[in-house]
Amino acid sequence: MSPSVPLQEMIRAIRSARTQCEERGVIQRECAAIRAQFRQSDNGGRSHNLAKLLYVHMLGYPAHFGQMECVRMIASPRYSEKRVGYLGAMMLLDEKQDASLLITNSIKNDLSHSNQYVQSLALCTLACMGSAEMCRDLAPEIDRLLRASNSYIKKKAALCAVHIVRKVQELGELFAPAARSLLAEKNHGVLHGAVVLITELCERNRETLERFRKTVPDLVQIMKGLVISGYSPEHDVAGISDPFLQVRILRLLRILGHSNEAASDAMNDLLAQVATNTDSTKTVGNAVLYETVLTVLDIKSESGLRVLAVNILGRFLLNNDRNIRYIAMISLQKIVGTDHNAVQRHRGTIVDCLKDQDASVKRRALDLSLALVSASNIRSMMKELLLFLSSCPPELRAQAASGIFNAAERYAPSQRWHIDTILHVLTTAGGDVRDETVPNLIQLITNASELHCYTVHKLYRALLADISQQSLVQVACWCIGEYGDLLLRGECQETEPVQVTEDDVLDALETVLQSHMSSPATRGFALTATMKLSTRITDNVDRIRSIVSIYGSCLDVELQQRAVEYNALLKKYDYMRAAVLERMPVIEKNSPGHTNGESTGEAIKEIKSAKVKQGEPVLPQQPANQVCDLLDLLGGSEETLQPRPAVGGTFPGLPMSTASPAGGDLLDLLGVLEPAPLAPAPTVPVYEKEGVTLTLSCEKQSDSGLTVTLTASNSTESDISSFTLQAAVPKSVQLHMKAPSGDFLPARGAAKVTQMVVLNNPNKVNLKMRVRISYTSQGSAFQDTVQIDSFPGLSAGGH
Repeated sequence: MSPSVPLQEMIRAIRSARTQCEERGVIQRECAAIRAQFRQSDNGGRSHNLAKLLYVHMLGYPAHFGQMECVRMIASPRYSEKRVGYLGAMMLLDEKQDASLLITNSIKNDLSHSNQYVQSLALCTLACMGSAEMCRDLAPEIDRLLRASNSYIKKKAALCAVHIVRKVQELGELFAPAARSLLAEKNHGVLHGAVVLITELCERNRETLERFRKTVPDLVQIMKGLVISGYSPEHDVAGISDPFLQVRILRLLRILGHSNEAASDAMNDLLAQVATNTDSTKTVGNAVLYETVLTVLDIKSESGLRVLAVNILGRFLLNNDRNIRYIAMISLQKIVGTDHNAVQRHRGTIVDCLKDQDASVKRRALDLSLALVSASNIRSMMKELLLFLSSCPPELRAQAASGIFNAAERYAPSQRWHIDTILHVLTTAGGDVRDETVPNLIQLITNASELHCYTVHKLYRALLADISQQSLVQVACWCIGEYGDLLLRGECQETEPVQVTEDDVLDALETVLQSHMSSPATRGFALTATMKLSTRITDNVDRIRSIVSIYGSCLDVELQQRAVEYNALLKKYDYMRAAVLERMPVIEKNSPGHTNGESTGEAIKEIKSAKVKQGEPVLPQQPANQVCDLLDLLGGSEETLQPRPAVGGTFPGLPMSTASPAGGDLLDLLGVLEPAPLAPAPTVPVYEKEGVTLTLSCEKQSDSGLTVTLTASNSTESDISSFTLQAAVPKSVQLHMKAPSGDFLPARGAAKVTQMVVLNNPNKVNLKMRVRISYTSQGSAFQDTVQIDSFPGLSAGGH
């Protein structure tokens, strides 16, 4: 290929290359020829060569050697060379490169050029890649052009001013008077640029926003002219007069009317007119209507206008376009808290969207359906949600189950209905529920004393039908262990009587113990239930003793330890067995709305309240992972990620000590004393923003070692997912982050996420830590950083 081939020939040669290697060869030969011609002082084909180089750059190959050629061509007096030079500058230069400063003087000269097209080239280039220094130097020239008589220049100068304001915010005051005067223009392009510039100014300066609120009547008149104007072929798009300008004006009105009664009143009539007169059968009309709805919902509008906006979103839900349905549900989700009754009118349409094939629409429909649940519709909505849970995609089951639990907790019409609903969820999606569901359901069952017989019968039948759902099996084992006597008695008025023998119950528990589907935690529940049955049955105690003894040599250390402890209780301490294994007392709930909350805090409170009932002194509370297990033969067991199935530790709320005075201290059955608990470390808040709170507590492990516990909570009305914490410390400090307790923060502080960070500071440097917080809420990703300079409970000279 000859070095002097035209651009079209080069493109044809590149496209005809059969392999990547052949394409690279063509481009390398052409680039070498371009370099050689750039070095020639008298080169008549500079624009031709630079155009070819820009095409090479568009293909992703290096073209930086053409930057200086762009600078030389911009300074050329010929328009054809200037045009390619400015295009090359916009593509090859950016504000971080020194070469960009070389064109500042050329741009300034061209802004005063007599040819409007040369001025336009300079304006476009400055708006595309102008640095802060260039913007400061050239801002007076842009302000001058904003007052020019040429509409073509004014619209480009307005958009260039937008870039300058974004780069140097304080220059906004310079453009405010000219921007105000542009609203009197008739040219739509100038009006569009003016509205964009005013929007940028108002978003960045509160005083400017107050000043431009006086322009609301002018904007209303411009908008009315667009709405009621006849057909204009120059601006018409699918029957809508200049929808781009309409959308920009509506966005500006939304900013001006936010939290301002007078400005909102001035635009109410206009918004009602736009909402009723805009054609919703075309995408263009829907775009204008959507901006109208957002404006109505964001300003202090009349109640009737807000209902009209919600009804427009309701019509969007019936649209065949999934994108329109999606944005409608996002908007309804934002206002369901303030306009709940208006959104409730479209409940049927929203529930129908749960059957949509699109995964994103399903997720938004689920969020909105959960938000619409109330005391008046709990039964009908729960039927729809449970039906959705049985067929929803696996990635939505955890969210659906969590939302159902929260709704059932808040609006349950009766305890039986509440228990039935949770059991239905466990039967359908037991593998997708969070770990704290089990202890919280156990607490609910314990409090419903009149339903113990009904619950144990229902759970026994569920256990026989399916042992693959681990959460369901754990709750069933717990209930059988606690209320096995009610199950054997067979006198349940709530359900049809079923005759169950002692062997049937033990067979079911043995099946769980021997199943390959049972997790270690589930086996622990089953073993503890078997042990508790030894005080509730009479004829099969020897069989229980043999089952327990088998697991004394289990490979699972946790299960083996339990079995050894239970064997000791069956033999050496048999006189204490009845007192140790007696039925749990009723557990008092610490706060409402915690069906899916943290189980650890509740378990601690239950232990404390049980000790008070026994007349024992109350010890300071410990974190759940520090509470020693009952009958712990080894003393000081390692902490676990979830409560293990011990007699007192597995079932939340079981007293740590229920022995008679003659029984002695149950925590020291084999002569192993429980160490006195430490006082809790002080906790201080380090971050609080957008409803997300992060607290910090420290525990000094050694002279140079420190354990930092970060606890996050969510007080908003929406669930938070993909929650992660990242930490950075000085180089001389060693950092180790342990696995977090989870990555999901339910709404209204129902549960927390904890992250332990172990620090080693051997050089005793001044300790600082920077934490990055990342999460997703309502489909949007958020990220923030917080600097921690002080650590509670530590001396300044230490860490």
